[in-house]
Amino acid sequence: MKEGYIQTGRTNQKQETRDKLLKSAQYFLKKGIAFNLEDVAKKSGVSRATVYRYYSNMEILTTEASLDITTLSSEAILKNFEGKSLEEKVFGIQDYFNTLTLENEHAFRKYLSAVLVPDAVESKRGGRRIKTLELALKDEDIPSDQKKDVIKLLTLLMGIEPLIITKDVANLNNQESTRLLKLGVELILKNYLSQKNKN
Repeated sequence: MKEGYIQTGRTNQKQETRDKLLKSAQYFLKKGIAFNLEDVAKKSGVSRATVYRYYSNMEILTTEASLDITTLSSEAILKNFEGKSLEEKVFGIQDYFNTLTLENEHAFRKYLSAVLVPDAVESKRGGRRIKTLELALKDEDIPSDQKKDVIKLLTLLMGIEPLIITKDVANLNNQESTRLLKLGVELILKNYLSQKNKN
């Protein structure tokens, strides 16, 4: 997905179009019907040119659509942690995204390799992780800049990107990767909470 395009101009309308394209692709995937970008355009009621503005090729669209089927919305993820402490929420969010990644590792790796090709240089990932963390920290009484930094740091420890580093670079297995990434979150939260208590 060309996130850079979505984040300019009428973002809400563009997000709705993106969701419509994903739902159309998911329709074909669930039915087991072969399809192309033109089929998605017709099913979505948009032009083929519009589809290309969001997805430069079928591989990116089908992989993202497949992953989107299995991923809960940010609101649904947080619903499981209503009334919990900040630490419980953040660890719960991390556990959700890292478990999801490990259970669908091949698909996430395939998607990542597809969006990193030259014609997808504007693609950005991690939107759902960031949104979920923003919702979890929205009531925290800290300066906006500091909150953004904490959210970005926590995002670095969730999803396919950190797991590629722990597994492919550090040669850790799934269990060791999970433990180390949790330790990272623990250290960030410990520092954040100690700074918060000083203020």
